[in-house]
Amino acid sequence: MASHIDTGEETPQQLAERLHLPFKDSMLLSRALTHRSYLNEHPEAIEDNERLEFLGDAVLDFMVGAWLYNYYPEMPEGDLTRMRSALVHTEQLAEFARSVNLGNAMHLGRGEIQTGGQDRSALLCDTFEALIGALYLHAGIGGVDNFIVPLLEGAADYILATHQNEDPKSQLQEWAQARGFTAPLYLTRNANGPDHAKVFEIDVVIGGEVYGSGTGHSKQSAAKAAARTALSRIGFDHHEIDQ
Repeated sequence: MASHIDTGEETPQQLAERLHLPFKDSMLLSRALTHRSYLNEHPEAIEDNERLEFLGDAVLDFMVGAWLYNYYPEMPEGDLTRMRSALVHTEQLAEFARSVNLGNAMHLGRGEIQTGGQDRSALLCDTFEALIGALYLHAGIGGVDNFIVPLLEGAADYILATHQNEDPKSQLQEWAQARGFTAPLYLTRNANGPDHAKVFEIDVVIGGEVYGSGTGHSKQSAAKAAARTALSRIGFDHHEIDQ
């Protein structure tokens, strides 16, 4: 087990050993861990992880879809689509990254470190995707499968148990319209931070009243968080409305 220090400098080799990742050459893994802010401050670094992030995003979509198809043989297509969305959205991928302590190995610029970038969901998600991209290039589908499946199994069971695969905005709209209200309005109350790490604050309004608020790194994720808050406030039971 590699030792961890607060400054977040677990080496790529230590990360590979701790997670039993089959990287023989740490250069590819190091690139997967390198944010562009680090590249700006360290000219000796050759490339950031954005291309690997692009690849990893595509690999995850395919791998999660294939895994769900086999793991839930009776699940209809619409439910499979919602489950895949729940498993690959930013917050869930960030939770995967946290579960393997990926933030401790990320190569970030000083500014990102000082503002808590090692635990910021958007950066953790991006780095996790880049790690998947690097793992695919180095070890193929089998290497990705060995790493990702144990994470998916626990997360999928939890998502189903807590109904996180169900779209909160759709649920809230159905609840509102069943009671004679017009569709909920999602109003941006605030937007703070630099463009690459902006945080949105959104209120959801029904019948002229604010029912919930939420934050997120995109307007969509903040709106979903607001809808979840509203559903919690009204004590929504997912059995109330036929899906």
